[in-house]
Amino acid sequence: MADITIEKITSEEEIAKCFQIRAVVFIEEQNVPYEEEIDGLDPVSDQFLLSVDGEPIATGRVRYQDDLAKIERVAVLKGQRGLNIGYQLMQFIIADILTHPTIKHMKLAAQVQVTTFYEKLGFESYGDVFLDAAIDHIWMKREI
Repeated sequence: MADITIEKITSEEEIAKCFQIRAVVFIEEQNVPYEEEIDGLDPVSDQFLLSVDGEPIATGRVRYQDDLAKIERVAVLKGQRGLNIGYQLMQFIIADILTHPTIKHMKLAAQVQVTTFYEKLGFESYGDVFLDAAIDHIWMKREI
């Protein structure tokens, strides 16, 4: 059985691993421009890294704004998708958010094709579909 590790990380070396995953998923696979993906908000975000047998394969970040936690940049390497990795990562991120007593809401901008994934985690869609980096997205929220 694989050894899965999920951590909130802070070191530059670990954050670089997050950037590598995001570069593969968003920049290479989805053609998101580098300057949109690396947006300068990482230093003010909590970073999360999931590794399998020591190999980094998934990441996400959270930014806090008043009573809101905004989940962003959730990415799983292609070969690991469909194996419950993203779900485990999101459960860890949500559990971490729940440790912040002032947070009342969570939201994220989901790519339209993965809204069912986030619905399974208790998120609900709202608003209209919009383009972000030329990809259809919709806002999703979850109350605490």
